[in-house]
Amino acid sequence: MRLSKGWLAAIIIIAVLLVDQIVKIWIKTHMYLGESIFVTDWFQIYFIENNGMAFGMEMGSKLFLTLFRIVAVGALIYAIFRIKDKPRYSAGFMACVALITAGAAGNIIDSVFYGMIFNNPMPPAVAQMFPPDGGYAPLFHGKVVDMLYFPLFSFYWPDWVPFIGGQFFLFFQPIFNIADAAITVGILVLILFYSKALSIPEDEEPKPTVE
Repeated sequence: MRLSKGWLAAIIIIAVLLVDQIVKIWIKTHMYLGESIFVTDWFQIYFIENNGMAFGMEMGSKLFLTLFRIVAVGALIYAIFRIKDKPRYSAGFMACVALITAGAAGNIIDSVFYGMIFNNPMPPAVAQMFPPDGGYAPLFHGKVVDMLYFPLFSFYWPDWVPFIGGQFFLFFQPIFNIADAAITVGILVLILFYSKALSIPEDEEPKPTVE
């Protein structure tokens, strides 16, 4: 039995959300803020939290960002229902949209609920889920949990380089989570392989003419 595009999208969204939240909850309840676990020279588990968007970027107020995410996810889910049976949208295209939707929804869960269901103790204490004294922030004001850190390589710029000579450079600096990774992969694959489907709105597709 062939899996429909709608079911494919639903499975991807559920799977990404489950993995993302399981990892975040484990990090919150087993690591203190700022703690890192060395895995390899180029990969660490590094627990941080942020108020902003993907990869720790800060843009606008916390409440605005959370509400914007909710509206965006609602629009993406609506789009999935609209295009799931359209032949011009392939299963790969649907998978990309599902990844973006799941990633955005994963960070929404943090923003909406984590402030209410976790406390925020001073390191080296770790957070408690459903603490008796309540959470660290009201609804819609939780922080997003990040933990994936890939310091791939680093060097010092030569002294002769203008403005940045002698400064330390590290690639890749952002710390992110599985939801961020899902959004990034979905967007990149859409741009690289499905740009044609993105550039032609459905209601502008050429219609056959009658001679």
